[in-house]
Amino acid sequence: TLIFCFMQEKLVRQGSQKRARFERLKDEITNFVLANHGCSAQSIVANLSHDKAMRNHGLTTRKVGFFISRNLAEKLTWWQDHKAGRRVYGDRARVQK
Repeated sequence: TLIFCFMQEKLVRQGSQKRARFERLKDEITNFVLANHGCSAQSIVANLSHDKAMRNHGLTTRKVGFFISRNLAEKLTWWQDHKAGRRVYGDRARVQK
């Protein structure tokens, strides 16, 4: 039973590098969107990949859109830009209801 308990505990824990990467991604996306209200996922990916040197994270516009809606919904929101036909992201506190 000692081995079973150890294996079960190991499955529940998340690696520190994975957690650190997740938190850094959350912080970088939040900071960029708060500074650039009304930006697209394409501009977020460009900023992270080129300016913040997160090239090896495999970021795409689709992944960023899913990430924001799943993990940052309490701070950030999106709306449809009908001229460009895409989602744009901004601070939830600045969007009129």
